[in-house]
Amino acid sequence: MSAPMLSPAAETAPRYTSYPTAPHFHAGVDAATVQGWMKAIPGEDRLSLYVHVPFCDRLCWFCACHTKQTLRYEPVAAFLESLYAEISTVGGLLGGRGKVAALHFGGGSPTMLRPADTAVLMQALRGSFVFLPDASISVEIDPNDMDEGRLDALAGIGMTRASLGIQDFDPRVQKAINRDQSFADTRAVVDGLRARGVDSINLDLLYGLPHQSVDSVAATVGQALSLRPDRIALFGYAHVPWFKKHQTMIDEAVLPGADERMAQSRRAAVLIGEAGYVVIGIDHFALPTDTLALAAAAGSLRRNFQGYTDDACETLIGLGPSSVSRFRDGYAQNVPATGEYERRVREGGLATVRGIALSDDDRLRAWVIERLMCDFRFSAREATAKFGGAAHAVMAQASLMAQEPDPLLIDDGTYFAVPRGRRPLVRLAAARFDAYLTAGSARHSAAV
Repeated sequence: MSAPMLSPAAETAPRYTSYPTAPHFHAGVDAATVQGWMKAIPGEDRLSLYVHVPFCDRLCWFCACHTKQTLRYEPVAAFLESLYAEISTVGGLLGGRGKVAALHFGGGSPTMLRPADTAVLMQALRGSFVFLPDASISVEIDPNDMDEGRLDALAGIGMTRASLGIQDFDPRVQKAINRDQSFADTRAVVDGLRARGVDSINLDLLYGLPHQSVDSVAATVGQALSLRPDRIALFGYAHVPWFKKHQTMIDEAVLPGADERMAQSRRAAVLIGEAGYVVIGIDHFALPTDTLALAAAAGSLRRNFQGYTDDACETLIGLGPSSVSRFRDGYAQNVPATGEYERRVREGGLATVRGIALSDDDRLRAWVIERLMCDFRFSAREATAKFGGAAHAVMAQASLMAQEPDPLLIDDGTYFAVPRGRRPLVRLAAARFDAYLTAGSARHSAAV
């Protein structure tokens, strides 16, 4: 399978949180396939779990997640009953194999759950899966959801890391994306988490939003830094209205252009770096003592659907609508529609709707792309040691790339590496190794 040529002048590329990427999943991977993959999991394998809560009590117009707005709790309660059924089914298929080393609650807004339901959900998970004593438990938090009861509930389930969505503190930007959130409220949640012993806090920021400027982004970054989080994720807003219709509520006329986006990203990165944070890949920053920074320094940084991670588990099991699982043999995704998801799992089955089985060529290219995204380089010697003669064609492709004018990749004799000044374009370099990129009609977000 040969990879397509992609001009460095291209402005869009996949985010490469998986390879092959989700647009190339297909219905040939079904529940029976996944059952076989689950039964092949080694007994002592370390597992990650991802639980997707597909509801929010407000719809942020910038969001590209699988979620729906509800002001009533009844749909959430009904979903939870279905989620418990899926947890029981998957736990039964595993039959005690695998040990959970990491659990991540995402959404949507998992903090929409009532405190009692958060506790019951955690009990269901612990009742169906074997957790390691030091398993990490992370939760995506909407600060506007939070109160003392929810803070206590999250502490009660043993949360070790909180990820707070901020995006931007400028009221004009917030109005343009339907996301009102004061700095004072955000600071109160951070203080409440720390008072309850949560020892790792991540803040999510966005650039490229409507009405943002270099100065306004810098102001938000300054406020975020004043909270001294352990990690900061700095994402470029992905404007994909063909994929998420509610993004049509955003006025494209006030979106920053490509040069302005780049300037915002660079200014934010400089400020975060000056505050003592280590750069992690293309969009994360961490204090030097944080486990993400330690993984990056050790060359063990990974990338999955939650972005950069120090989670070394080869198996990730997704629970809830639209969630994606990663097995050694391939990827599988649950049906996104909540109603269909509930029907499938309440009938005692899996909610798998599509996926992709991995070939040896996929594994090789996935490794190359992940190392580029994480380290901005990869070793031809290591590739050959891992994949044998199959690596030769891909390494030859890398050699040709290094000979191009203004190359996205250079050969320093030990590594094929993205030049430092071109690292913001690493997704374009990775795309050159994507053998699926021109197959189908998938559209992608801006590469920077």
